[in-house]
Amino acid sequence: MSNNIDLSGIFPPIVTPFQKEVIAYNYLIENIEKLSNSGIRGLVVLGSNGESVFLSEKEKIEIVKTVIRTAAKDMLIIVGSGCESARETIYLSNKLANLGAHAALIVTPFYYGSKMNNEALINYYSTIADHTDIPILLYNVPKFTGINLSLEVLSVLSQHPNIIGIKDSSGNINQLGQYLNKVHDNFSILVGTAGALLGALVLGCKGGVLALANLIPEKCVEIYRLVQQNKLKEARELQLRIIPVNHATTTIYGISGLKYAMDLMGYHGGETRLPLLPLKKEEKEKIRNTLREADFYRN
Repeated sequence: MSNNIDLSGIFPPIVTPFQKEVIAYNYLIENIEKLSNSGIRGLVVLGSNGESVFLSEKEKIEIVKTVIRTAAKDMLIIVGSGCESARETIYLSNKLANLGAHAALIVTPFYYGSKMNNEALINYYSTIADHTDIPILLYNVPKFTGINLSLEVLSVLSQHPNIIGIKDSSGNINQLGQYLNKVHDNFSILVGTAGALLGALVLGCKGGVLALANLIPEKCVEIYRLVQQNKLKEARELQLRIIPVNHATTTIYGISGLKYAMDLMGYHGGETRLPLLPLKKEEKEKIRNTLREADFYRN
């Protein structure tokens, strides 16, 4: 088990393209081939944007196999293998590790949310980290789970040798700064929303897992590189351009909006799975206009 994984850079949490409820593997393969040439560090598979909560175990395994087979060999493959129980999470994480995944992204268990206090979460993640064959990252996404990992939880868990980082999708720059104050240098904090990318990188986050990197990966990578080169004025200009696009494709219209924007930008978003609904005509027009106004889309 190698814990010396460099998580610096940009990771798209890839979508699962569907056609009439069935996974369109040809679309998935084309997306991965194109993303592999965009300067990204790796791919996050089976995350929120991959509609992982709608997938069977068999589908999850087939998707990970396809991604590992298709992605460029230097790509880091992080798999979203969090289930509601520690037992299922360990089982799935190790199954995907055997396929060649490099790290596992474990979402906070939330179904029994009122019982998910600090003690429960520390115990849950420590148990998983003790029994997985690959390093794990915590996944903090309060907008979906209703649970926000506390400073105390992060402080304790960041000491575990097999817990190497966190993806924080709270969008809260203040919290990211508090997290950074509490962890050692070897623990990687990745921001989970492109709207907070520049602020997070300037504070010291290692990189980002960004839905927006599914449609404009080069722009997300460019912000990362500009910060590395200390060209903050240029980074700021680009950050301000991507904020409305990110807001439209994640906050307002969600995964349906993200997938439609991907279609416009030359990727294959495909359809969503029920209960998610397709976009209405006027919603599509608003996304098109938002991309045009940011000068990412010319048609």
